[in-house]
This record gives sequence, structure tokens and C-alpha cells, in this order.
Amino acid sequence: MKRKLQHKKIDKKIKQVKTKITHREPVAEELVTGVLSLSSRGFGFVTPEGKQKNEDDIFILKSGLHTAMNGDTVQVRLFPQYAVTPGRSKEGEVYKVIERANSKIVGIFSASRNFGFVSPDDTRIKEDIYIPSGQFLGAKTGYKVVVEVSQWPEGGKKAEGHIVEVLGKSGAPGVDILSIMRQYDLAEEFPEVVQQAANAVEQSINAEEHIGKNGREDRRQLKIVTIDGEDAKDLDDGVYVEKHDDGSFFLGVYIADVSWYVRENQPLDIEAQARGTSVYLVDHVVPMLPRELSNGICSLNAGVDRLSMACEMEISPEGKVTKYKILPVVVHVYRRLTYTLVNKILVDRDKDFCQDNEDILPLLYNLEEVRNAMYKYRHNRGAINFEVPEIKVKLDENGRAVGLKKRVSNLGESIVEQCMLAANETVAEHMCRRKQPFMYRIHETPEPTKIEALNRLMGTFGLHLKTSAEGNIRPKELQIALEKIAGKPEEKILGTVSLRSMQQARYAAENEGHFGLAAEYYTHFTSPIRRYPDLIVHRLLRESFTTGSIPKARREQLVQKLPEMAEHASKRERVAVSAERDTTDLKKVEYMEQFVGDTFEGVISSVTGFGFFVELDNGVEGLVHMTTLKDDYYDYVENRYALVGNHHHRSYQLGDTVEVILVRASVEEKALDFVVKDNCDPRALRMENSTDRKPREKTSGKKSKEKTSKVGKAGKKTGKSDKISAKKFDRKKTAKEKKQKEAKEKLEKAVYAKPKKKTKASKRNKHDHKSVKKRKNKDSIIVEI
Repeated sequence: MKRKLQHKKIDKKIKQVKTKITHREPVAEELVTGVLSLSSRGFGFVTPEGKQKNEDDIFILKSGLHTAMNGDTVQVRLFPQYAVTPGRSKEGEVYKVIERANSKIVGIFSASRNFGFVSPDDTRIKEDIYIPSGQFLGAKTGYKVVVEVSQWPEGGKKAEGHIVEVLGKSGAPGVDILSIMRQYDLAEEFPEVVQQAANAVEQSINAEEHIGKNGREDRRQLKIVTIDGEDAKDLDDGVYVEKHDDGSFFLGVYIADVSWYVRENQPLDIEAQARGTSVYLVDHVVPMLPRELSNGICSLNAGVDRLSMACEMEISPEGKVTKYKILPVVVHVYRRLTYTLVNKILVDRDKDFCQDNEDILPLLYNLEEVRNAMYKYRHNRGAINFEVPEIKVKLDENGRAVGLKKRVSNLGESIVEQCMLAANETVAEHMCRRKQPFMYRIHETPEPTKIEALNRLMGTFGLHLKTSAEGNIRPKELQIALEKIAGKPEEKILGTVSLRSMQQARYAAENEGHFGLAAEYYTHFTSPIRRYPDLIVHRLLRESFTTGSIPKARREQLVQKLPEMAEHASKRERVAVSAERDTTDLKKVEYMEQFVGDTFEGVISSVTGFGFFVELDNGVEGLVHMTTLKDDYYDYVENRYALVGNHHHRSYQLGDTVEVILVRASVEEKALDFVVKDNCDPRALRMENSTDRKPREKTSGKKSKEKTSKVGKAGKKTGKSDKISAKKFDRKKTAKEKKQKEAKEKLEKAVYAKPKKKTKASKRNKHDHKSVKKRKNKDSIIVEI
């Protein structure tokens, strides 16, 4: 009680200081410009840009947001350190909105007689949008719409706008994915001028017209193969390998020559740059280029001549590139292979597959050998292997989720991966050594503060990372530490924290190396059909072919343009990642709706100041909120990545296995809620679903031994004269209420299967902003291989 009074006094003093500060004009030193990211709970963080971009994020209370909305570029007034709430590094308030991010907002429309309003799908946008009468565009209550904001919230007034597109009734097939596409401003259709340009491109080439011109050589005699997934249509890359008598290899990587067709500043190029990347949603692809190019003339389809950019390398028996040649060529892909076929031959050694594919067996065996050599070389160099399984959602013909499958990397994928890495590194080193303007893919060294925190955690397990005087580490140090704990109980916690200590990989005009790959030089050269930076790389290579150097005037122009282009490409990549994750998360929750009330075993994947996240064996993740833990008052112990009880000292730590019950599945919020089976009070919970529960289907998550509660049959007719007692069956109850009641009974039976200890109810601690920030950044790592 005494501590609580002290905190109240401190909070009151800080509030008084802040009030004085906000009533005067700020000085220049107090102002920071950045992008606002809101949490679903109302507060936010501003990530500084410009000169201050490497500074810590600034915490903004809900009361300090004023009219700013998620994604807005804002100017923040920093509070001095004596006015910052204890435990927070930087705090401020929004002083001015510089640029609005949400000119169009997707949400659910509700209409009244004289006006309507739209509730945004994005839970970080808290305010409804007011829609005047006459601006409904035919929308009805419960429909998903896109609203264009015409007046921003000012002086206590709500934002106002008009509906520009009606997407359909909420819950109708396809409307959920379409809503996410509109939220991220993703368009499947191309502008008319772009589509006309694509239609004008011939769908075949005359090889003789290209060979010998502009340095283009003929490689049609090589048995080049593509290796992709069964459903891939945009085939960027092909490979070919020969093994020499001395144990070395000739490795050819042949990439679609997109830059030949997409010329700078022409309609196809302008649109491709704006999109930045293809977006692989859960049910379809939103392409960067029209399908006439992406699936047609640019794609390295088998059995036809295609233009290609080649990186041909001599690889030593140890896996190192000793010589190389980068040039334009004409190729004729011999066969299209799939990962499944390659794995059947090289992993399973399936006799039938081997007999049916005798023509490519020598090539595949050589590919496996060169892959092993290059993998070993990179491993010895210090490359870190973060295994992050991908969750594939199986959909039915109506787009509903009917299954989840965890996909892990296989040998076929690893062969392609190692070949592409070799080409990417070789091209980057080629341009860097010649000091040409270029687009690099960089992955910076982790921040010293994060390495310090990781080192403290590793110290509890008897490990230590050697750091430089500046607090930096070499990739090899982290690789060695992670390999020491492989297969041990602490592998999960240390692997997860290590991954989250990494910085985001991004595009840049200056070479800074790639930490995760332990590579001094790295770029993206191998996917120009689906990534605009790769297209830029091809274009820059082409400009240097004639003389080995880009002309001086052009170099000066590129030095000015490339940093901005790199930043735009990085932003578009983050948009794509977010859209892909949102559609996948939505379908994961949709699939899990049928299992509300069921018990599962999972692993704690993240711990915050308001609870912890649990990941099931099928890859879905849900929140156990701190308020549902009934046996104690829990504190968040940041350096232990754990919630620890004050009285009984019970802990829930990152990596722990827990048995949980699914109590809520909200498709609208794309969120699952769990409770710990032996530490919750079901009477304090409200079982709910976003839609009626569907008939049970087998889940791929690891379920505990199922406990079911028998629900009596209500209203089963045996004849016309039969009557149903009102006590047994209430005719007014909706189907949804009956399903929720059934789920609640199942939950209570599961929880009360063991004796329940009596404990005093305790108040829960307030959200710690640092903890919530960890939740915000939990999935923000982009570390590619």
C-alpha cells in the first residue's frame, strides 16, 4: 500500500511537469520527426527518421496522440528526462502531424436514418469515421467498405469521410482477404496504360536476333533446370552444374532478363517501382508485373527460348567462388523440376522416381555435392541458420481454412538457396570492387544494447558472447553459442531471443555487409520478376557491360537516386510482409474457431508485461492474459523473459511448455485467447467466437487428452404430437448462444478435472510500455537467406 501511494505521488508530479511543458512553444532540440505506430491499446511509439533514425523509439501516451493516427509522419515534442515516467527511456507527445498515412480506411459500415459511421478494421485506429447522409454509396449496415477521409479529427470532432468502394457483406467468401488488400492499398488490376504495354510485348523470341549482340551469348546447349514449388508460375531462376576431375565445379545461375523488357521510366517500370514487390497472400499472388511478363515471356518456362542474365562461377572443392563471369545469355530450359521430385530422388532415393528421371540424375547428384561444399564454406565463415518454419494454410473452394501445415526447409530448397546465395554475393562483390553505384541488401550488426541483454541471458546457461570494445559481435560467436545448446531445453529461449536481437535486413545504396550470412558483400540479383531491387541490379549491371563502368554523368545521377529508391523498396517489402502475415493470421484464427473450449499443449513464444503468447504445434499463436492467472499476482521480469508470481514464485518463462485451453477466436481481430488449464477461473471468462462454431475437424495442433462434456439433445422430434419442454429447450436462444454454452461447459469440465485451490483475488499490474513494445516488434525481423 505504501509503495502504491509513492507511485501515485510520483505520477502526479510528472503529470504536473508535463502540463507546464505542453503549454509553451517547443525549442528545436525538443522536436523529433518520425513515423507513429499505435498499439491496439491506444498508446504508440514514434520511430525517429532522418538524422535521428538510429535513436530509440519514443513512447507516446494515448493522451499525447492528439489527432495523430497509426502510420502518420509526426513531429514529437520530447519530454525532459525528469518528466519521463520511471522505467521509460524516452517519452513525448505529438506536436504536429506532418503527413497523414491513412487517406483511405477499410472498415464495417453502420447506418442510421441521417448519418452513418465506419469502424476501422485496423484496431490501432480507435476513432470511427463519420459518414454524412448521401455518402453511403449503397452500403448497408454490416458491409465492408473503403472510406476516403475528407476531414481529419480536430478539436474534438470525429474524422469525416465518404465511401468510395463497397467490398461486400462482412463474412461473405473473399471479402476478408479483399479487405486486407484494400487496407494495404494492394491492387490486382494494373492501370490501363500498363496493361496495354504488357499486351504489346511479344510472347516468344528469335534467339538468332539476340545472340552475339550486346555481348549476349548462347547457353541453349546446357541442360538447365528450374526447381520450384508445384504451384509456382513465375520462374525466375534456373541452375546448371558440372563437376571437374579435380573436384571443383562449374555452377551457372541463370536469371530471367526482366530488364530487357522493363525499360526505365516507361509505364511498366513506373508501376513496378510503385509496387516494389509481388505480394504472396494466403490464397493468391498480387504480382509486381502483369502476368504477360511474370508468367509469360520473362518466366524461364521449360522447352522455350528465353533471355537471361547469367552468373557463371567456378567453385572450389571447399565451396569458394574462385572465378566468375556475369553476362546476358539465351537459354532453353531443359526441364522444370519441383522440390518434391528432387527430394524423392536425393533424400528418399525412391527407385521409381530415379528410374523415371535417369536423364537428370548426374545433374542432381552434382547439385547436391556443390550445395554441400558451399553450405560448409558459409558455415565455417560464421553464417547463422535461424530455422523459422512456415505455416501453410489449406483452403477449400470457398476460401475457408480447413487445415494447417508446418513447412520446414528441405534439401531441394537448400540446393536452390545455396546457388542463389553464391550468385548474389558474387554480383555484389563485382560491383562493390569496381566502386559502381549499386543496390545492396544489408543486414547490420545487432545493437550493442540487445547483445548485452542477450549475453546476460546466455550467462545464466554458462555461455558468453565475445564482444568488441564497442559492444559488437562477430556472427561466428553467435553461431558457436547456438550450436552448443542445440537439442537442449534452453535452445528454444536462446534461439528466440537471439533472433529477436537481430536488426531488420533492408536495401541500401552503401555496402554494409550481411551479418546473418556472415557475408562481406550481398545483394538481391536472383528474383527480378517479383522484386524491384533485383530489377535495378540487373539494369546497373547492363549499364556497365560495355566499358566495365557506368558513365560518369549517369553515376552522379544514380548516387542521388539510389538511397531514396532503396528506402522505398524496403518500405514496400515491409508492407508485403505485413499483408501476407495478416491474411495468414486471419485464416489461422478462422481454422481454430472450431476448437474453442479444447485443450492443447504449447510453448511460450513471447512474454510481455500483460501476459504471454503460446505457440501450438501447428504454428498458431494466442495470448494468455495476465488477468486470467488466478493463483498469484505476477510481475514481468524482463531480464528473465518471464512472469513471476509474488507469493508462490511460480514462473512462466519463454520456452516453457504449458497446457492451455482455447477460450476465444476472433477473426475480426485476427487473435486467439488462451487460459492456462490449471491456473484460471472459467467463471470469470466469457467464451466467444467471431462466428458460430463449425463441425469438428481434426486439428494438426498437438492436443492434450481430450475432455468432452455431454450436451443433451434438444428438440429432437419423434412425431407431430410430440412437445418439447421449455425447461429443456428455450426456443428463443440463437444457435450461436447454444454453441457458446456448449463450449463453456466443455471449458469448465476441463478446468475442474483437478481440485481447485482457493486463492484471494489480486489486482493485476498495469501494462509496462517496454513490454508492449516487445509485442509490437515480435514479428518485425526480416532475416532472409
